[in-house]
Amino acid sequence: MDIKELISSGKLELYVYGALPETESLEITQSLKKYPEIKAEVEEIEAALISLSGEAAPYDPQNLFKSIISKLHKREEKRQVRRSPLPQYLGWAASFLLLVGMFFLFEQNRDLKKALQALTAENTRFETQIAEAREDAEKARELLEVLRDRNILKVPLAGQEIAPESYAAVYWNQEEETTFIDARELPPPPAGMVYQVWSLKLNPLAAVSIGLLEDLEEDDDKIYRLENPNESQGFGITLEPEGGSETPTLENLYTLGTVAI
Repeated sequence: MDIKELISSGKLELYVYGALPETESLEITQSLKKYPEIKAEVEEIEAALISLSGEAAPYDPQNLFKSIISKLHKREEKRQVRRSPLPQYLGWAASFLLLVGMFFLFEQNRDLKKALQALTAENTRFETQIAEAREDAEKARELLEVLRDRNILKVPLAGQEIAPESYAAVYWNQEEETTFIDARELPPPPAGMVYQVWSLKLNPLAAVSIGLLEDLEEDDDKIYRLENPNESQGFGITLEPEGGSETPTLENLYTLGTVAI
């Protein structure tokens, strides 16, 4: 075997790229064991291929083309002295086929990645909807139990002078020290303001805050659960600055109701 002729023929590049017929590929595989020069040449081609595929970003095909073409060109310039034109063209053809194959794989991988991201986002959306549906169902079940509880005391809160059309209802369980506030018929609070619920004693008049009705516009059912350990004789709802107030702003009293004795 003429080793120099084989090296300059371009067949070794085709062998590395897997583009040789099976019989010729088998012959070169056998030659690798006999001739160190051929083995060294194949290893050099493989190293160049690894370098080409590793230096360009998988998701930047334009830079990948530039990098591979530049390196192939430099490699051909270094070895063009010992090659004839035909083997050189064969090597370039094999390299181009490899380049097209790599580009196809990268594009396919990018499409798969986009599809996976879209699927993940869709699954996340479904999981959020399921969680919200479960939460709504739990709220509905809890509220139904409250309304059916024989110990529950309903206190209607009528609209006051600032907003006569306003209305709210308090469902108070004295044993469990909890209240549910139905705020569906309160008008949306202005920006920077929030409704605050007060437990009232009437003689003398004293008010203790039991909580805020935050995010009223975003809450679909507008039912709030608040702790109330007080001996309430009435309840009121005022409009206060965000964060609430230590004492109620009486001129912003929206609803008021007393506990029936």
